[in-house]
Amino acid sequence: MTTADDFMGFGIGLQSIHFKQMLQQTPSVDWFEVITEDVLQTQPEKRHVLDAIAEQYPLVCHGESLSIASREPLDMNYLLKLKQLSHELNPKWISEHISCPQLHGNQSQHGQPLPYNDDAIKQVVERIKVIQDVLGQQILLENVSSHLSYQQASMDEWIFLSTLAQEADCLLLVDINNIYISARNHNFNPLDYLDRLDAKRVKQFHLEGHSDFGEQAIDTHHKNVPPSVWTLYQAALERFGPVSTMIERSDNTQTFDHLYGELCQAKYIADITLPNHPSLTSSVVKQDNLYSNKLSLQG
Repeated sequence: MTTADDFMGFGIGLQSIHFKQMLQQTPSVDWFEVITEDVLQTQPEKRHVLDAIAEQYPLVCHGESLSIASREPLDMNYLLKLKQLSHELNPKWISEHISCPQLHGNQSQHGQPLPYNDDAIKQVVERIKVIQDVLGQQILLENVSSHLSYQQASMDEWIFLSTLAQEADCLLLVDINNIYISARNHNFNPLDYLDRLDAKRVKQFHLEGHSDFGEQAIDTHHKNVPPSVWTLYQAALERFGPVSTMIERSDNTQTFDHLYGELCQAKYIADITLPNHPSLTSSVVKQDNLYSNKLSLQG
């Protein structure tokens, strides 16, 4: 079984609205994340662009259709499609939400949390082991935001996630915004969450914004990264050191240049938090170096 590579730098979630710009310039980005479900449904003409991008940049795949925490049988047909996609794009890693997106046969937008207890750990570990055996590699699990709690829960979310990663021998994608949201909604210290995660298993960060409704914060995936999340990101860097970091959006309205500005902010915070760290010097993300040469579509 293969394992995920180490620090890759700073990336952006690639969306089809950016493809035209990608044809005209090669942005100075270290890597891109693609949504697994979108790639599997991509039309041939757009897939040609994506294949060209994959030749120029490292990619990672991120999805939720594996329904990691569902009690329904694994969709082996989808899993085999994902395996084939992995052979074609050669992503550095594959990540999935640790949630139950399947509700009455439909998938919710962001997935639902599950009860944090021993029974859930046993169930999810078994599914992850099957998935990793089929894919032939470790996967990354992403924490989801939480707006409710279950009476059946017997442990904190961070204990659940740490135990799950250890028993399944998988890796972690830490969504900084989702930790902030859950801490707000359930009144816990987000630093406690970070402190209990195994640094050796944390391979990626997600950064995005949320909607604040006063009593609750909601993960909407279309807001700028707010100061509160930037502050928690800095604490995460102090805890884990350099971790591959990505700016995430899902509403298809933000320009690439806007997302790049936030990426530069992430790089800047990493630079001042971890000054002169050798891993950070390899990043191509520079405030004054957005584009290099034109992307090649030959081949």
